[in-house]
Amino acid sequence: MASVLDPYVSDWLDLLLRWLHVIAAMAWIGTSFYFVLLDSSLRAPRSPDDVKDGVGGELWEVHGGGFYHVKKYRVAPPKLPEHLAWFKWEAYTTWLSGFGLMVVLYYFEARAHLIDPAVADLTPAQAVGISIGLLVAAWLVYDVLCRALVAHEGVLAAALVGATAAATWGCSELFAPRAAFLQVGAMLGTVMAANVLFNIIPAHWELIRAKQEGREPDPQPALVAKQRSVHNNYLTLPVLLTMLAGHAAFLYETTRPWLVLFALMLLGAWARLFFNLRHTGRTIWSIAGVGVLAVVALAVVVEPEDEKPPPPAAAGTIPVGKAVFAEAGCGSCHTLADADATGTVGPNLDERRPSRARVATLVTAET
Repeated sequence: MASVLDPYVSDWLDLLLRWLHVIAAMAWIGTSFYFVLLDSSLRAPRSPDDVKDGVGGELWEVHGGGFYHVKKYRVAPPKLPEHLAWFKWEAYTTWLSGFGLMVVLYYFEARAHLIDPAVADLTPAQAVGISIGLLVAAWLVYDVLCRALVAHEGVLAAALVGATAAATWGCSELFAPRAAFLQVGAMLGTVMAANVLFNIIPAHWELIRAKQEGREPDPQPALVAKQRSVHNNYLTLPVLLTMLAGHAAFLYETTRPWLVLFALMLLGAWARLFFNLRHTGRTIWSIAGVGVLAVVALAVVVEPEDEKPPPPAAAGTIPVGKAVFAEAGCGSCHTLADADATGTVGPNLDERRPSRARVATLVTAET
């Protein structure tokens, strides 16, 4: 299926959406990191008046040439302030720009970038439909698990890890390897953004409306919002990994790329555990040590598939050309010269050669 966009327009959309996506993601992740640090660093209030007003913790900070005194109320302050700073548009902008990138790079170019006939023989419409359906399914499964296991945090964590592993494997059975990585990241990112939209922000509004109506706020929505916020914090580094891993061809050239991705995402969450505990005053260096050893072990164990020369050209086959190279899904990272062909398809972002066996398979299929 040919792209519906002019290549020049597509390039500009790609650049601007990537830029916006990175800017918004930096703001969102930075906010997540800061507030987890803040919550973990709170100390009991010293002022009797603060205790009487419902302050649950306070923290003195120094930054930017000045001192800050931050207080957190157990539920809500006795009187609402005139101005409240909200933290939501970073999440919404990150998801919207990310979905825009999926549309421009993968949905409009589904045959070249989303589909790998060697993985699953899908039409562009089927691939795009499955991709969007999985985004919705990711949120529904996550939300159901959270509601069903709300009182069993350990069981919930194990269930979410298992669901993530299943999603990683399932995407590897449906999409081209690079697209599968991005699909998993998009699913986790959708969960994060939906947490903000459907749980965290509504909980904040419940607190505000309760104070405006003169009734005692229900603390339960705030507790759920806090849980979802912590989940988002642990998902940040795994999602960042999927954003970057698309430029590391050696990861998805392995025999089981989904397992490599899943292991690295676990290590990202493991890294957050180290820092989150450190914010509470518990610096457990063994966590960092285990993480380093796991990365080294993964690097030793994981080796790209041996590159096999293409089979001899059969009667009726055609030379590798621009159309076939695009079909191979290589054009976004390689030039045609990498496939011993002519013309230019896209930037050469890495020096690894595309799978010649895969290209040869597609050449034969063209005939």
